[in-house]
Amino acid sequence: MRLLIKWLLSALALLAVAYVYSGVQVTTYTSALLAAAVIGFLNMFMRPVLVVLTLPVTIVTLGLFLFVINALLFWAASGLLPGFHVDGFIAALIGSLLYSILGLIIESALGGLFSER
Repeated sequence: MRLLIKWLLSALALLAVAYVYSGVQVTTYTSALLAAAVIGFLNMFMRPVLVVLTLPVTIVTLGLFLFVINALLFWAASGLLPGFHVDGFIAALIGSLLYSILGLIIESALGGLFSER
């Protein structure tokens, strides 16, 4: 149940990012659902590989290179889906930052909602 709610709220967060920032476009709510799923899968499978491969650069930049990895995955998701478009790398960086902030808010809200008592 928690996963389904997080997925729906992540799609809403993606629509909010597209509404607030013009560098990210989402055409329909269905596109937002698919994009949220693809971003989640890329973060689950590709992000750990990229983090390990770029560990020296991440250490040298004191972790700031992780923002680049997030932006690249966000941009890659837009390349895979027709209803989700990101204008370029800078737009992907800003969009992924906004999406991550909203994701943190969603995660903390769900943590309070589904906490064990």
